[in-house]
Amino acid sequence: MAQSTQKVELLAPAGTPEKLEIAIHYGADAVYLAGKAFSLRNFSANFSPDEMLAARRLTREHNVRMYVAVNVYPRDSEEQAITDYLYFLKTVEPDALIVADPGIFVQARRQLPQTPLHVSTQANTTSSATAAFWKELGAVRVNAARELSLEEIRQMVSRSGMEVEAFVHGAMCMAYSGRCLLSSYLTQRDSNRGMCSQPCRFHYTVMEQTRPGKHFPIAEDSRGAYLFNSRDLCMIEHLPALINAGIRSFKIEGRMKSVHYLAGVVKVYREAIDAWYSDPQAFRVQEHWLTELAAISHRGYCTGFYFGDPDQTAANLDNLVLPGYRFVAQVIGPAAHGGVRVRVKNKIVVGEQVDVLSPGVAARRDVIRKITDEYGISRPLAQPGAEVIVHLDTPPEPMDLIRRPEEEEETKGS
Repeated sequence: MAQSTQKVELLAPAGTPEKLEIAIHYGADAVYLAGKAFSLRNFSANFSPDEMLAARRLTREHNVRMYVAVNVYPRDSEEQAITDYLYFLKTVEPDALIVADPGIFVQARRQLPQTPLHVSTQANTTSSATAAFWKELGAVRVNAARELSLEEIRQMVSRSGMEVEAFVHGAMCMAYSGRCLLSSYLTQRDSNRGMCSQPCRFHYTVMEQTRPGKHFPIAEDSRGAYLFNSRDLCMIEHLPALINAGIRSFKIEGRMKSVHYLAGVVKVYREAIDAWYSDPQAFRVQEHWLTELAAISHRGYCTGFYFGDPDQTAANLDNLVLPGYRFVAQVIGPAAHGGVRVRVKNKIVVGEQVDVLSPGVAARRDVIRKITDEYGISRPLAQPGAEVIVHLDTPPEPMDLIRRPEEEEETKGS
């Protein structure tokens, strides 16, 4: 197939102002974020009104598109609050709003007629006809339901005439396009209104009727059974097929994920996309891309529903997450008398080996040669929360991340 004339967009999550800066630093073309309410990640820190206005200035400065999620399913009692929020977003002037609910869609069209509307994955768009329906209403993009195969997405692109966005990396849940009732049922926290308690990650057992109180394991490991626990999506090895299918935007999941996760994933997909467009015929998946993604905390990778392989959508019964690194510091900028000023996230010690994560190149190994405070007094170590000056063999750039290689360990975190 001929090379696409319009470069695919790399769309990254920005759950906080700090993560927004990281997404920009490592090469996102666009970011999606939200205010303190009316999106599906209420437990992410998200953005206050002032922070959102600052985010808009920052994204414009770096020529990065900013999409604001308003994809909650609201209740009548929230009508005025949503009206007020959309009125505020008119002053923000985002590049698009991400919506799912038809009522919010119509209201946004009325209040922000010049703002493009993107249809959220929560609207579960599974057919070309549905995409065309949204186009007729005025949407410019749909996020394809995660249940679709690559061939079905290809057909949606060609038949609907819509921009199609698709997830390429990150967590998946045992729900229909993210619409789940387990959280509401088990913990009274509505996942469709931004408060999911992730019951698909819970540890489950079974109990036989005549033996109440006696619980029996189901295909368990040493920590329990995880019946609904999905593996994470990773499509780095299939980017040419996704590009040739006509997908307009590659979306990374994870507004609540760590800074380390965001930096590594955005960095790798940025490099891969650029490599393909530089020379499609010579494109090869680089070993350091796979190494980097393996170093990020994850639940085991799969290709989801893209290729119709049922083994790829099987549950991760072990609930294993095997991170190979610990994020220890973020570079703020150069120091007056040499070294770089860093914000410490986990304890660092003079003499330890670290990796430096920079955009556009493989992570490089280095050594912390010296740690000083702002007065130049040497310290043997620095604790989380401190801002100190570190000296490495090769000075990193502002916003680069420093991490420590560690022995693999089993953990439930992400």
